[in-house]
Amino acid sequence: MTITLLRGRLLSFKRAPQSAADEDSYFYESDGGLLIEDGRIVARGSYWQIKAATPAQAVEIDHRPHLIMPGFIDTHLHFPQMQVIASYAANLLEWLNTYTFPEECRFVETAHAERIAVHFYDELIRHGTTTAVAYCSVHKTSADAFFAEAMRRHMCMVGGKVMMDRHAPQGLLDTPQMGYDETRQVIADWHGKGRNHVAITPRFAITSTPEQMEATAALVREFPDLHIQTHLSENHDEIKFTSELYPGAIDYTDIYAHYGLLGKKSLFGHCIHLSGREADAMSDAGAVAVHCPTSNLFLGSGLFPLKALSRRDKPVRIGVATDIGGGSSYSMLRTMDEAYKIQQLLGERLNPLESYYLMTLGNAEALLLSDRIGTLEPGTDADLVVLHAGATPAMALKMEVVKTLSEELFLLQTMGDDRAISETYVAGVALKSALSHALK
Repeated sequence: MTITLLRGRLLSFKRAPQSAADEDSYFYESDGGLLIEDGRIVARGSYWQIKAATPAQAVEIDHRPHLIMPGFIDTHLHFPQMQVIASYAANLLEWLNTYTFPEECRFVETAHAERIAVHFYDELIRHGTTTAVAYCSVHKTSADAFFAEAMRRHMCMVGGKVMMDRHAPQGLLDTPQMGYDETRQVIADWHGKGRNHVAITPRFAITSTPEQMEATAALVREFPDLHIQTHLSENHDEIKFTSELYPGAIDYTDIYAHYGLLGKKSLFGHCIHLSGREADAMSDAGAVAVHCPTSNLFLGSGLFPLKALSRRDKPVRIGVATDIGGGSSYSMLRTMDEAYKIQQLLGERLNPLESYYLMTLGNAEALLLSDRIGTLEPGTDADLVVLHAGATPAMALKMEVVKTLSEELFLLQTMGDDRAISETYVAGVALKSALSHALK
């Protein structure tokens, strides 16, 4: 049995903060102890209280004065797009056709998929992300590489083999039957193995024929407990093209509703340009709109109305994500910095407590996994991030005048990146320092 006692300042959310002064929304301990046994949190509280009940054989690690939080969660990104990031294009559809689709064709090769999987997980760990929801490519080899590497690192991951049978290069197409059969095989091979969760993954309505959408609907009926992920209303040209492909639908969201893809475990990337009817439909179904701020800005897709969607009479559930490689950073800190700016441009305010809630407990709730991740509650998995607010000279200088927890969080969000991640723990094991040693 492995027993570890971590010491540091502990911060974890109980619920969504109502304001920047909502101290009841979170748990904070200025000198905290976190006791971990075999990958699970078993106790938390003041250091001296936890220390008194800690077995003598426990390994103690002192992270003071840093913040210990639940590991960050990224609810939408693309595993095969690591070498697509930072590609110059005018808009979404040009970017897909010029860079993304040709790159994803390479994932038919097992060796390439396995190599990128190692880099992919290295970057998540380096940036403090302990759980992510990822699109693989259309090839089963990509899903196999993705889930095998997740198991090797004992990470809680959600992912799926993309289904797409039109409007892409020949090397990136399956068929309705192949998409169905291979997704079923991915589920059989990987779902529930280690900490893996398989998601049913039609890329989006443009790249799936009605026949493939019917095959997707069949999978949803057979596996009602699985996550579903796809894209929705990212770009005006995309919306127009989708409406032409499905002329019988009321709107873009109605396409997915028709095939039974709207539900509490449905994750829809972007959702920037939803109509009121569409937002109502998502709210009624409990579906999640996933905000990808760096991607939306990079591709010029639009400004996501996060606050407006959250406060409507029928609120829409929200997740936040990097959307690598349309997104421009693996860092959830950088992601929330851009989310803050988007709300500023919309005349809204996103306070620091909200940002950290969204990328921890909020995203765990979006995935319906908050009983296991996104919190420091005893009994949950010990996926953690240790944050260093003075990680760079400029940050250290600013920290000299920081007086409150909210100010420190905002500094980390505004100026932080992978350098502000002092350590990343997965199931109680320190992985970032191990990664650093391996690179030396």
